[in-house]
Amino acid sequence: MTSIKFAALAARIERFPIAGSFTISRGAKTEAVTVVAEVSRNGLTGRGECVPYPRYGETPEATLAAIQAMQQAVADGLTRQALQAAMAPGAARNALDCALIDLEAKAAGQRAWNLLDRPVPGERTTAYTISLGTPEAMAAATAKAAHRPLLKIKLGGDGDPERIAAVRKAAPESELIVDANEAWTEANLAHNLAACDAVGVTLVEQPLPAGKDEALARIKRPLAVCADESVHDRSSLAPLRDRYDAVNIKLDKTGGLTEALAMADAAQALGFEIMIGCMVATSLSMAPAMLVTPQARFVDLDGPLLLAHDRDHGLRYDDSLVYPPDASLWG
Repeated sequence: MTSIKFAALAARIERFPIAGSFTISRGAKTEAVTVVAEVSRNGLTGRGECVPYPRYGETPEATLAAIQAMQQAVADGLTRQALQAAMAPGAARNALDCALIDLEAKAAGQRAWNLLDRPVPGERTTAYTISLGTPEAMAAATAKAAHRPLLKIKLGGDGDPERIAAVRKAAPESELIVDANEAWTEANLAHNLAACDAVGVTLVEQPLPAGKDEALARIKRPLAVCADESVHDRSSLAPLRDRYDAVNIKLDKTGGLTEALAMADAAQALGFEIMIGCMVATSLSMAPAMLVTPQARFVDLDGPLLLAHDRDHGLRYDDSLVYPPDASLWG
């Protein structure tokens, strides 16, 4: 009889330098700080990566501790289904959920999408992010990326009409989506949306602060508006139907791929378009998110492109095309 070894859980903090810096309305950073969870059983190891989000009070140290606190539960045979109730949505659960899926796929000798009965993901065009800066600096950065078909433009409040006009001039052919990261106000909302509409922006992401976005239900929106910080998991979807046209699903918010897939199904049923998004992280974070791409109108999985170097066996990026992961990376 083959002996079955107990599962073991390991976790660690990893740091990856960003190529230059990454700036949004809440600040800039020069490295991606991730937390990796590894679950091992019977000689197989599943991996998952998360990015703690300071916007939600998460830190790498607290996230690491939350994962490590699950060691006994994992040793006792914690399943991915039981994990959903055992941990709250967030970065820590994401890393562990994705590690368990990776381990399940390895143990079954299947790819993760087959294991989960989801469509096989194909290559998709990912957005490429232009950091917040002066109109001149953003135009210069955009000019270098103007060959890319989809650009995501970080805006930040005062001066945004000038920024987006400068970006459009530098990239006349690219599809543009905008991310304001909660930096607009009810006073400048209509003006800024009109400025985006005037240059052909397709979608504006999270213009107003979460919890203070009621004005979106009272105005005629000239273009699609997408919830990011206002939406987390399935429970947050229904109240947003009169304010948003799309939702940005991120595994670090949903607490893993298990909830992200269920959320994508629920969002579609409610009539939302879907964006699958990411934090600045390595391909290990992007790989599980690729399973949501068959349902997504917008794919924003450019995190590894913003790093000075990715991890080994990273996703294949062919300019703006991103391909599903090899089994050597995940799933």
